[in-house]
Amino acid sequence: MPDSDTPDSSEDQIHDLQAQRLADAALEMHLMSEDRPRLQPNAYRLAFADNEFLLRRETRGIRFQLELLKPDLAQQELGIDSTIVVFGSARFREPAEAERQLHKAQASGDTAEIRRAQALLRNAHYYEKSRRFAQLVADYSLSCPEQDRLYIATGGGPGIMEAANRGAHDRGVLNVGLNILLPHEQEPNPYISPELSFKFHYFALRKMHFLMRAKALVAFPGGFGTLDELFEVLTLVQCKKSKPVPIFLFGSDYWKRLLNLEVLVEEGAISQQDLELLQYVDEPEQAWEGIRKFYQLRDNCPCSGTGP
Repeated sequence: MPDSDTPDSSEDQIHDLQAQRLADAALEMHLMSEDRPRLQPNAYRLAFADNEFLLRRETRGIRFQLELLKPDLAQQELGIDSTIVVFGSARFREPAEAERQLHKAQASGDTAEIRRAQALLRNAHYYEKSRRFAQLVADYSLSCPEQDRLYIATGGGPGIMEAANRGAHDRGVLNVGLNILLPHEQEPNPYISPELSFKFHYFALRKMHFLMRAKALVAFPGGFGTLDELFEVLTLVQCKKSKPVPIFLFGSDYWKRLLNLEVLVEEGAISQQDLELLQYVDEPEQAWEGIRKFYQLRDNCPCSGTGP
C-alpha cells in the first residue's frame, strides 16, 4: 500500500474531492428539478438533457463554457456593461445587529464570544459605509442613459457584499451578485436584483465575471477571500493582462496594519510605481470621487452618453 504522502495518494485525494464536488452539484440539480428524476446513465437521452453525462469529468470544459455564458448573456440582455466591484468581509454586520450580538455575548459571560462581538461592533461602520458608497454610485447612474450607467457588483453574500447590494437596492437600481457554491451553503443576500443573482461552481469563472465589466474595485476590510480577489486584480493590471482600473483599499488603518507593501519595493519584488495602482480611502465620498476623477465623470451624467 502506498504511503499517504506519496504523489499518487495526493492525486487520488484531489480526484476524490473533485468527484465529491461534482456529486454535490448533481444532487443540487436533482433537488431543484420539478419531478426529481433519478440521475442514471441513459444512452438514449439527449446529450444536452443528460445531467449524468454533463457532470462527467470529461465534460468539465462544457460546464466552464456554460458558467461563462449564462451570466454574460443575462447581463447583456439587461444592459449591464460597466460595474463597480465591491469586496469585503462576509462576517461584518450592520450596527444594530452587531450591538445585539454584543449584548448576547455579554449575557453569556463567554470571554471569547465577547471579544468576537466587540470586533464585530468595532467594524460595523464599514457596513454602513459600503451601503453609502453604493448609494452614491446608484444616484449617479439614475441620471445616466442606460449605456453609461455604473452598476454595483459583489460576491453576493452577507456582510460588506450585502451592504453594497443594499445601497443600490435602496435607490431602486439593478445590482449584481456573483455567488459561489460552498461546502457550507452561502445564500444570496436579499438585496441582489433577482434577475442578476448568479451562482457559480467554479471560482475561476466567477473571477472572470468580476473583471469582465469592472470599471473599479473597492476592497473593504476582509479575510482570505477579499485578499484573493484583490491580488488577482492587482496582478492582472500590473502585468497589463487587464485594462487599468482604479483600485481602492477602504479603511486605511486596517489595510496599512495588514499589508506592508513597501517591503516588496525595498526587496526589489515590485517597482515603486506599482504602489500607485492602489489608493487608500476612508469615506464613501472619497472612493466615488476617485472613480469620477479617473474617468473624468461629471456630477451628473451628460445627456450625450459619454461615460466610462
